[in-house]
Amino acid sequence: MAIPDHERRLHELFAASIALNAELSLDVLLQRLVETAASITQAQYGALGVIDENGDRLERFITTGIDPEGHSLIGNLPRGRGILGVLIRDAKPLRLDRIGDDTRAVGFPANHPPMAAFLGVPVMMRGVAYGNLYLTEKAGGVPFTAEDQELVELLAAQAAVAIENARLYQSAKRWSRQLESLHEVMRSLVEEMDLDRLLALVCVRLRDLIGARVALVSLASADGDLRIAAVDAESGTQAELIGYRLRRGESKSGHVLERRQSARVDSMLDDPEVDHEEARRIGARTGVFVPLIARGEAIGVIAVHDKLGPDGRFTDEDLRLAEIFAARAAVAVSLSERVARDTLRRVVEAQELERRRLARELHDETGQALTSILLGVRAIRRAGSPADAEQAESDVREQIVQALQDVRALAVELRPTALDDFGLVPAIERLAETFQERSGLETMVQANIDGRLPAEIETVLYRVVQEALTNVAKHANAERVSIVLRSRDDSVAATIDDDGRGFAINGVRQEALGLLGMRERLALVGGTLEVESSPDSGTTIAAQVPV
Repeated sequence: MAIPDHERRLHELFAASIALNAELSLDVLLQRLVETAASITQAQYGALGVIDENGDRLERFITTGIDPEGHSLIGNLPRGRGILGVLIRDAKPLRLDRIGDDTRAVGFPANHPPMAAFLGVPVMMRGVAYGNLYLTEKAGGVPFTAEDQELVELLAAQAAVAIENARLYQSAKRWSRQLESLHEVMRSLVEEMDLDRLLALVCVRLRDLIGARVALVSLASADGDLRIAAVDAESGTQAELIGYRLRRGESKSGHVLERRQSARVDSMLDDPEVDHEEARRIGARTGVFVPLIARGEAIGVIAVHDKLGPDGRFTDEDLRLAEIFAARAAVAVSLSERVARDTLRRVVEAQELERRRLARELHDETGQALTSILLGVRAIRRAGSPADAEQAESDVREQIVQALQDVRALAVELRPTALDDFGLVPAIERLAETFQERSGLETMVQANIDGRLPAEIETVLYRVVQEALTNVAKHANAERVSIVLRSRDDSVAATIDDDGRGFAINGVRQEALGLLGMRERLALVGGTLEVESSPDSGTTIAAQVPV
């Protein structure tokens, strides 16, 4: 027995409602909705126009019945003029026997298929139209019926619930990604000392979450203008933009910084505050601009350009997300400046302490040695016999040799010539020999570094090893110490290990053993320091620097 057409269509509608409510992908859901509406009304063509946030135009247009080749021939998708715009302005169902007979129709573009019968039904959520279903060309060339309208209205009501569920699900996923990215940025605020890398991370995460073509951070410079400090783009980091200058009084970023207010630009070329040269250089059509405010001071701007989508326009949610990231970036810049000032202060203090120590040694040891030599010369002149003169001369020679050794030792501490002439490994080997002679500790060096390293890295690693050996001599009560220099794929490491009495890491001040100074030296070249020690197992200090 054949199922009546009305009952068949109700069964199809019921099955479609179950399928729609089970779908959590909004894009898939909207496409299924259009196809189902066309199927239950036997329409040749169907479309769903999604209304933008302002409620005055279509931001998306999902279709069925027209293949990709037909789409390309028609050109740009409709934005809500003519009959389509009637439902946007007045969210009520609309049935027409012939579209062209309505005075509100504006006609079709070239290459558009002919359409006569029309049925439009709004998709309402909490009293607000999300979009409109448009159906044309019912099978047999007949008009749509009141039953068609009723079925589509039922479908639209079910679809509204499914769309809301899908949007909530996607919002939850989006917020989960946002929280994960924010946590990563916050962790980096604590762990990452390189401001450029941190700002680059902010750009990467923000661009990915918003779905934009490019994101960048500009910082205020001493001359008052802005300079781009970090960039991430869809086609890869645009390194040529790093350092690009944005004029404070003429660029959109400059105006945003002056006003300390976020801004959203739907057309960069139409905004009177946008520097067209800047827009062309970045290749931007739309943008979101958010100032970086730290301790009441405007220090920079985050800008995101060209949202990936049909029209590239950003939403209020995009703006809020950029403001959240801007707050984190401002903290990063502020912390970096304070850390840099504090580090410089400590470096200057350490240099002054070192100079005072060297001054004392020159005064107490070298000065006394030269005084003794002067007295010895007088003793030679006053010698009563050749034998006494020879003895006085021998004493003076010993004093001169000792003074020379002391001066050479001071010179090595200031800057070992082996480091400049031969590189890190020979300089460390010479340092180990001298340390063993003076301390009596067995000192071994193992190295597999080929060739020279950048001078700055060689100096830092040399000073770290030097400071570690000083600690061993003063505090460890060790018998043996080993120094291992190892080159890896993209880094170089120095490990100093002793068998002396270690210490409880949590119970010692970092400054006491020079560990803070080591960390700061390494941080200047992007390196890290790890310390392992306990009172009964000796101490291991491991420094690693990227190359």
